[in-house]
Amino acid sequence: MAGKVCACQVRATGKMYACKKLEKKRIKRRKGEAMALNEKRILEKVHSRFVVSLCYTYQTKKSLCLVLTIMNGGDLKFHIYNLGDPGFEEQRAIFYAAELCCGLEDLQRERIVYRDLKPENILLDDHGHIRISDLGLALEVPEGEKINGRVGTLGYMAPEVINSESYTFSPDWWGLGCLIYEMIEGRSPFKKYKEKVKREEVERRVKREAEQYSEKFSEDARSICSMLLTKDPKQRLGCRGEGAAEVKGHPVFRDINFRRLEAHMLDPPFHPDPQEVYCKDILDIEQFSAVRGIHLDSTDSGFYSEFVTGCVSIPWQNEMIESECFKDINEMENEPVLEPDEKMDQQVPRPQKRGFFYRLFSRGGCFSVRSSEKKLVSSRR
Repeated sequence: MAGKVCACQVRATGKMYACKKLEKKRIKRRKGEAMALNEKRILEKVHSRFVVSLCYTYQTKKSLCLVLTIMNGGDLKFHIYNLGDPGFEEQRAIFYAAELCCGLEDLQRERIVYRDLKPENILLDDHGHIRISDLGLALEVPEGEKINGRVGTLGYMAPEVINSESYTFSPDWWGLGCLIYEMIEGRSPFKKYKEKVKREEVERRVKREAEQYSEKFSEDARSICSMLLTKDPKQRLGCRGEGAAEVKGHPVFRDINFRRLEAHMLDPPFHPDPQEVYCKDILDIEQFSAVRGIHLDSTDSGFYSEFVTGCVSIPWQNEMIESECFKDINEMENEPVLEPDEKMDQQVPRPQKRGFFYRLFSRGGCFSVRSSEKKLVSSRR
């Protein structure tokens, strides 16, 4: 679901995140409560190196906030079309495709179909690795069942989605084919960049026409694109019973060690410059107009209470580990304390100075003050 995104920092740990703010009135006007809650629940469920992680949820007077993995490298659309000639070298495109395979595999392991794979939704982190973002259209597929839904982005929707047929994960493998094609060719397979064409014509091309390949494609790259862009989902690569393993086994990935890739041990082909801002213009960041005629009342509180659940356990635990928060606390806990039965004529030492995190958590009731410390304080009075 669309919303303003800004950088934010957790006070206790100094960790940086992206904060996605969903305006409450805008959600209510569009009747988007179910969609917003669905995105939050799916993000809460998925923990993958290749999908943005949800770390916290909270609310302000005007907004519902999702605190997510910060991605400073920009999106693939900007990199494809605004840094030199459109498209990437094939080696770079295949690296991103391999990471996307891992991300889709992690989603499908949780029975989630993404349904909106396109360059704008693929973000680069500081090191050049990619993550799938914006899971507003994602949906959980019940075991042994199929789902319906004519959703997605024009030019990237699979034929079975356009035809309103039932499906499981086939639209995502079609979307991967579209992305690989666009990364190499510098345009999407069924619609040229900024081409003015009616929706019906694009859908006709998707259902009837075969994509055209230039000399930019190697034999293996052309092979995987054509197999992923097969019109019949039953014959499509990734949909014939083996899922992601079948896609990973394609010869185009022969030089990719997926175990090392999944551990982020392979060096990305492109490293974002930390001094650069990877967007076309600062004015490209969408400005949201005020929502008028919508009033929030007590009937909305049930939805807000379901949405706002504080920190998400696994990302929060990772933050505590990475920031060494509890190392600071444990060191302070192990400091020697003056025993009350020591000689009365001994000079009373000043209380030990506690670390920042000890003071922070004790203020919130997370730690209790030891009796010996209370006596030291009272003796000074």
